[in-house]
Amino acid sequence: MCSCHLLNGRTPSDPPTIRVPSGGTARLRLINAGSDTAYRVALGGHWMTVTHADGFPVEPVEVDAVLLGMGERYDVLVRPDSGAWPLVALAEGKDRTAMAVIRTGGTGSTAPPPADVRPAELDGRLLGYADLRATESMRLERARPDIDEVVEITGSMMPYDWSFDGVAFPQHPYFEIEQGQRVRIAFENTSPMWHPIHLHGHFFELVNGHGANQPLKHTVNVAPGGRLSFDLTADAPGDWAVHCHMMMHMHSGMFNVVSIRPLDGIAS
Repeated sequence: MCSCHLLNGRTPSDPPTIRVPSGGTARLRLINAGSDTAYRVALGGHWMTVTHADGFPVEPVEVDAVLLGMGERYDVLVRPDSGAWPLVALAEGKDRTAMAVIRTGGTGSTAPPPADVRPAELDGRLLGYADLRATESMRLERARPDIDEVVEITGSMMPYDWSFDGVAFPQHPYFEIEQGQRVRIAFENTSPMWHPIHLHGHFFELVNGHGANQPLKHTVNVAPGGRLSFDLTADAPGDWAVHCHMMMHMHSGMFNVVSIRPLDGIAS
């Protein structure tokens, strides 16, 4: 079985090529479609301008690299110089990479970068959640939360058990909310690993100190010992999954349901 990491289905020894006209700008949508690996992505010799997080526009911010947990997305703009440049996705904690080649100019005579290249930008300025500010077009009315909920992220490798609040699904009670309520949920990670937490059916507002310009997301990475909060307006009645996007953790029990009760008592 291949233990390679792939970019658009290709290995670093046979990477895909992204062609950009000389002097042109490319918009790249970076999607972590993996089930158990976070990726740090950088373009050798260049910075990237982040314009969208999980599909929603943010004020542009220039960085050397972005870290994507499973399920996260970032849109970035790059303006490559003439030549062939490595777009590298480093598997966090695994010392393996995926790669594409961004090529400008029409001749194709520039040799492609080697399959094991590690651009210095991977160790440069990394995008942080505090860098994300929603654009004015996405600015929402921010009401005070009706409910504050704290959820502990719990688990260990030995034994291999992962859960919320120390209770694996389906034994954990649902998180019950009434339609229209405003909820702030804080995830406290007491485990030794970081976890990409993903909510179905809603985009939430990441609480990152930017007030009315809190960015919209659907997945956030919670570091070991860390705490992240998001605000949710419960506007879609029904039962919605919330879980760790590392699939082995989810199947072990780090899964629950946000149950939004409709005002008329009938779920749509």
